[in-house]
Amino acid sequence: MSDKPREYCGIFGIADHPEAALLSYYGLHSLQHRGQESAGIVTSFYDEEKKKQVMPSYKDFGLVLSVFDKPKIFKKILKGRSAIGHNRYSTSGSSKNPANIQPFRVHYRSGNIAIGHNGNLSNAKQIRESFTKEGVLFQSTSDTELILHLIAQSKKEKQLDQILDALGQIEGAFCLVILTDDALIAVRDPNGFRPLALGRIDGSYCVASETCAFDIIGAEYVRDIEAGEVLVIPHNVAEQGLSEDQLLSFNIPPKTGTTTSQCIFEYVYFSRPDSMIFGEMVDKIRRNLGKALAKEHPINEVIHKKTGTKPVIISVPDSSNTAAIGYASENQKMGHDCKYDIGLIRNHYVGRTFISPGQKSREQKVRTKFNPVKGVIEGRSVIIVDDSIVRGTTSQYLVNMIRECNPAEIHFLVSSPPIISPCYYGMDFPSPEELIANQFNGDIVAIAKEIGVDSLRYLSPNGLVEAVKEANPSPNDYCTACFTSKYPVPVNFGVDKEENELV
Repeated sequence: MSDKPREYCGIFGIADHPEAALLSYYGLHSLQHRGQESAGIVTSFYDEEKKKQVMPSYKDFGLVLSVFDKPKIFKKILKGRSAIGHNRYSTSGSSKNPANIQPFRVHYRSGNIAIGHNGNLSNAKQIRESFTKEGVLFQSTSDTELILHLIAQSKKEKQLDQILDALGQIEGAFCLVILTDDALIAVRDPNGFRPLALGRIDGSYCVASETCAFDIIGAEYVRDIEAGEVLVIPHNVAEQGLSEDQLLSFNIPPKTGTTTSQCIFEYVYFSRPDSMIFGEMVDKIRRNLGKALAKEHPINEVIHKKTGTKPVIISVPDSSNTAAIGYASENQKMGHDCKYDIGLIRNHYVGRTFISPGQKSREQKVRTKFNPVKGVIEGRSVIIVDDSIVRGTTSQYLVNMIRECNPAEIHFLVSSPPIISPCYYGMDFPSPEELIANQFNGDIVAIAKEIGVDSLRYLSPNGLVEAVKEANPSPNDYCTACFTSKYPVPVNFGVDKEENELV
C-alpha cells in the first residue's frame, strides 16, 4: 500500500558460529524493511552419514517471523556453522514464482554453492540472451541466477577463480553473500551502489546490508566491505582465530569511466535510521537533510497565516522522523518559533498486504495505517515533512485526513528533490510516467494543488548532495540518478529485474 520506492533485498551471512542459522534469522528480521515478500536461509556443514559437504535450505513466501516459525527448522534442518540469508521484495508478477526465492543453491563440478543478491545487474539482458543461444535452461527469472551460470561455465579450475571470473563479467549494482563448501564470500560491486558491512561476534565474522543486523545479535561493526571488494571468510575462521587482516581480499576493477556511486536514496529513505551505511549513521544524515531543508525553506517563508500559536512541524512516520526533527531544530536555531510534534500516529501492526474487508481502496489502506492527532493540528499552521513523494497518492490521502482536523493551513516539505527517473540499480521505482513530478512536468505549484496543500517545497539536488557530504565527508561520490537522470553505469532501459515472468 505504501507510495514509496522499495528496496529489492536484504542480505546476511555468518561464518563459523555454532548458532549460524539462528543468528541469520535475527539478522534477517532486522533487515525486514528491505524485503517483505519472501525469506530464506542456506547453511553449510559436513554430513558424517553421507560423508560429504551439504547445504540445507529453508525458504518460503512471507515475513521472516512467519517463514521461520518452528524451532525444528533450526534444530533439524538448518544445521551447520556457516549460513547466508536473504529477504526479498520483487516486482509484482515475480512474487508468484517460488523459484525466485533466494538464496539460490546449486551443486556443480566444483561442489556446492549458494548465493544471495541485493541489487540489479545492468547487463543482465545481454548475459541472458547469450546463455539462451547456448541452450542454457533457467529455473528462475531473477538476474541472480545468471551469476551462478557464469560461475558454473567458467573455464577456471579453482572455485574461487571461477567466482572471480564471473564477477568480472557482470555490471550494475550487486552486493552478494556467497556460500561455498569452504567459505563465506562477501562481494560489493566496484561502484559501491548498495551498502554491505562486516561485523564480528564470538570470533566469527558476519556481513549484512545494514549494521542494525549486527546490533540485534550483539555483533561488533568492523568496517564496510569496500567498493569492488571480494572478501573470503573461511568456514573455520573462528577456530583458526584469524584476524580481519588475515582474510583473503580481492578487488574487482571498475569499468572504464565509472566512479564510486553510492545510492543516496539509502540515506534519504531505505535504510533504518539506527544503521551505519557508507561509513556514517543514517540518523545523522537525515537530521542534516532536515537542516538543509530549513536553510533552503525557512519556516517564516513557508507559513502564510498568523494563528496566535506556534507553527507545528510533523513527520510522516517513521522514515521522515529525524528529517522533521532536523528541520524544526534548525529553524529554532535561526530564531523562527516553531514546534515539532507527533501529528500522525502509525499503526505498526498493519502489513504491506493488508486489505480491509469490503474496502479495497488505497485511501482506506492509508487510513488503516495512519491516523492524525486532532489536538496537535486543529487551528494551527501545519508543516508536513516527508522524505519523498513518488506517485503522490498516499500524500494526497494523508493531507485529506489532516485537513479534516481543521488546521489553519498545510504546507508540505520534502527532504529530497523531485523523483523524475526510475532506478536500474536495485530499487523498485514506478515508470517515469507514473511519477507525479513528471505528470505535472515539474510544476511544483500544480503538484501542490494535486495533493491538496497550500504549498510544496523540495530540497534541491545540490542541497541534498552537500548535506550528505557535510555529514559524511568521505571521498566517495553518490548516485543521484532518480533525481537527475544521470546514470553512472550504462543500463538497458526498459529491462526489469525480472522479466518473462513465469506464473
